[in-house]
Amino acid sequence: MGSHTHEVTDAIIDTLKRAGSALKAEGVRFALCGGCAAYARGAAPSLHDVDFALVEEDVPRALETLREMGFRTAKPPEDWLVKAFDEGDRLVDLIFRIHERPITPAMIARAEMINTAALSLPVLDATDLVISWILPMSEHSCDYGSILPQVRALREQVDWDRVAVVVSTSPYASTFLTLLDRLGVACPKPPPEHADTSWP
Repeated sequence: MGSHTHEVTDAIIDTLKRAGSALKAEGVRFALCGGCAAYARGAAPSLHDVDFALVEEDVPRALETLREMGFRTAKPPEDWLVKAFDEGDRLVDLIFRIHERPITPAMIARAEMINTAALSLPVLDATDLVISWILPMSEHSCDYGSILPQVRALREQVDWDRVAVVVSTSPYASTFLTLLDRLGVACPKPPPEHADTSWP
């Protein structure tokens, strides 16, 4: 999550506002996630694109809504998201599955309405947000350094015991929690045996 110029950050925020206001007006079930959600929750701006989590059955309506706003849409080979491009090819990812787990209405319902760049939008619950970042970690994608600043900024908003339970089956995510413990960022309890790891 590297830094960008103010011009790039301002452009991404403009795309966030255009897309978010359109989806909100249409009644699509969604929540801001990714770097923009971290920014909305108080982390430093480090924005590459706009990420929205949404229920899969709402994807066609979301795509049509953005097309009507002038976005160019695309369905990539990946089976967990679709994409929309604002002018200047600024990217909006519409994510409906994380680590083979579908986004649920309950997850969207846990989102909090937060004033984001002068627009009130649903923002993913901080605990869900951290889980969404670290649960997919693998030997091919395990960059702790890129998310550490965002996680540190959100630390007081997160239910770390719940995070530990959900990611307990992942050695990569669990090791990241050990790092957070050693750094004094978070100190989750070890998950009890047979804990409920269901999510979202």
